[in-house]
Amino acid sequence: MGQPSFAASNAIVYVTYGAFLLLGTGLAWKMRNQPKADFLAGNRTQKALPLALNFIAAERWHPSPRRPAAAILGYANGLGLPTHRLLLLGQVRPRLTTGAELKQSLQDPTSRPLSGAPGEIHEGAADTKLRLYPIGSGILFSYPQLATLAGLQGVIVYAVSSAAPILIFAVLTPIIRRKCPEGFVLTEWTRQRYGIVTALYLSALTLLTLFLYMVAELSAIGQVVTALTGLDALPVVIVEAVVTTIYTSLGGFTISFLTDNVQGVLIVALIIIAAITVGVKTDIKPELIESSGLLKPSLVGWQLIYILPVAILTNYFFLSNFWLRAFASKTDKDLWIGISIATVFITIVLTLVGVAGLVAAWSGAWPGDPPQEDGSIAFFLLLEQLPSWVVGIVLVMAVALSTAAFDSLQSATVSTVSNDLFRNKLNIWFVRGAVVLLIFPVAVLALKAPGILQIYLITDLLSAATIPVLVIGLSNKFYWWRGFEVVVGGLGGILTVFIFGAIYYESAQKGGELILLQQGLYTGDWGAFGAFVVAPVGGVIWGCIALGSRLGFKYVQSRIHHTRFDALDRPYSAGSVSEDHDAINQQDEVAVAKSTGKFF
Repeated sequence: MGQPSFAASNAIVYVTYGAFLLLGTGLAWKMRNQPKADFLAGNRTQKALPLALNFIAAERWHPSPRRPAAAILGYANGLGLPTHRLLLLGQVRPRLTTGAELKQSLQDPTSRPLSGAPGEIHEGAADTKLRLYPIGSGILFSYPQLATLAGLQGVIVYAVSSAAPILIFAVLTPIIRRKCPEGFVLTEWTRQRYGIVTALYLSALTLLTLFLYMVAELSAIGQVVTALTGLDALPVVIVEAVVTTIYTSLGGFTISFLTDNVQGVLIVALIIIAAITVGVKTDIKPELIESSGLLKPSLVGWQLIYILPVAILTNYFFLSNFWLRAFASKTDKDLWIGISIATVFITIVLTLVGVAGLVAAWSGAWPGDPPQEDGSIAFFLLLEQLPSWVVGIVLVMAVALSTAAFDSLQSATVSTVSNDLFRNKLNIWFVRGAVVLLIFPVAVLALKAPGILQIYLITDLLSAATIPVLVIGLSNKFYWWRGFEVVVGGLGGILTVFIFGAIYYESAQKGGELILLQQGLYTGDWGAFGAFVVAPVGGVIWGCIALGSRLGFKYVQSRIHHTRFDALDRPYSAGSVSEDHDAINQQDEVAVAKSTGKFF
């Protein structure tokens, strides 16, 4: 790789972080007297273009495959990285602590798995497990690898499936805003419609998802910087956590939104420059295009056409950072324009990044010599053929992507906790303190991300099972649908995945592993595909069973107590607020919904 020198690499990384720190703290100081309402949210304040830049900066540049230890070790060893740096890549568990063990693992490709756990990745084995791993800078690993697995078909499916689902915010936000004008996160409407229990259920899933996203993002930027420059990941993780925490704790959502505007512009410019440079400087070998087979459709490509839209679309409902930005739109027109611009641009960007994997294969950079079976390093193998200044551009882009995503997640987590658990009654200094306290467990777990992030995978199936039964309540025709059906349906959908897996694999253990997608999205069979089919279908079925059980219980109860059967009565409506009225009446204090829906 045209790798920058040690001094240049440090300068690029830490000067970029320093610039973001000055930008964020400067804006925060200028807006230091903002009310708590603006710290937590920005309802009805933003026009279309800033919204577009924010959705670009905060986009779930998410799918990152789990890379085999052998490929990462081999590639990093080629860079001359010491053992402790290999550990910080996040692919080798801390159990590998001696140079002797590392040397043995590299010399003997049939040696035991580094993790020491049965069924874990063995050295020398090609692991093509594609996982939904929510990171920003991790697209440099994930999309090129997808190209080497599923070819052009997979790249296009992934790009469209990742970008198009954000249009759901343009569709649903106006509906929810009319029903719950005080809200700035989905859980507020859930509380008003389904009651406290369901709101807390959704809040728990939301906070779990946001927390794991933050862990993933810090882990990813450490891996990317190490792969690009050979620098230690630990200082990078700490510096990013400190920088974003400082300006987010001072300015909250408003500062996150403003800095994302700047970072969004920077990301757009750098991606254009990087794409042009790679296209000009890389020599494609025509004979490799046909022989690679990457232009042909594949089984995983066809499966992903269904899996990705379901997984990504439903999981977006758990991302408060997107809801905060959607509710911040000044008008519904601004929301539609902003999200439409973001959707088009994100689709183009993800396609370009994925095509880098194809270019690496067609130029001969991947699999390289010696051959690297894992496609997640295809982009980095391609960079070896390019000048070092190109790596510098990619490095700045990666830091900008990561910082923009991370501060958005921090702000969203604090806003969600303040709204859902404390009903926005906490003093603003306690809220700022929460931003600081949150970062400690995130940073610690980021260094152990390969084990921790296995938990994240269940949130994709949980969202696929929960969201269909949740959105039923958006229609006034289903006024009799209660929170009990939502909770039972969501948990029942997961149970259905277990039942399906146990039957399909003829093993209860395999059924349990399928809930965690332990084998990834592409296993050569129909297990993962079936899981994403039965989760939403099973959720709706269990929701209907819960409905019947609730109505039956209520009927028997009314007969025993000689009271009127009111389980199908239309609930009281709190009414709605017009767009014009809501747009010109901003409050210094954070408003909350006055009514609470029925759970049972």
